[in-house]
Amino acid sequence: MDADTIRNLIETGLPGARAQVQGDDGVHFEATVVCEAFAGKLPLARHRMVYATLGDLMGGAIHALALKTVTPAEAG
Repeated sequence: MDADTIRNLIETGLPGARAQVQGDDGVHFEATVVCEAFAGKLPLARHRMVYATLGDLMGGAIHALALKTVTPAEAG
């Protein structure tokens, strides 16, 4: 698994989202996801939206994903 693949999955699964993903070991990653659809949602709901774009890869090919989820307004 690589950061570009995860970024593509997130951006495809959340239309209009922009994701920055980092991770050098192939199983542990960090992502910042900016998406208007996060507006009005609590952090847990936002994280679930991102996890849904990755499906069965979570806990498998992706062992860990640290998330920062913000709206465009929150991103500044």
